[in-house]
Amino acid sequence: MAKSTSKYYKENPDKAANRRRQQTRYNKSGKGNKIAREANRANRALGTYGNGDGKDAAHTSKNRAKLESPSTNRANPRKGKKYSSGKGRKI
Repeated sequence: MAKSTSKYYKENPDKAANRRRQQTRYNKSGKGNKIAREANRANRALGTYGNGDGKDAAHTSKNRAKLESPSTNRANPRKGKKYSSGKGRKI
């Protein structure tokens, strides 16, 4: 069985520092900012932004989203089919 990512970075602090530096650069990039802006826009449209309900805006298709628990939403595959079902509210 493979190690967890968090365990790997705890055992390799120099690699963890490299990852944090890379993540900082990515977050400042246009692509990283665009993803964050779109997520915030969807959360605001669905009324979940900042209300503490613990829900994520799950993108079901282009310009559509629905509320979903973070564990379910973040378990969606990253490759292959880009969006889940196409259902959800237009944002």
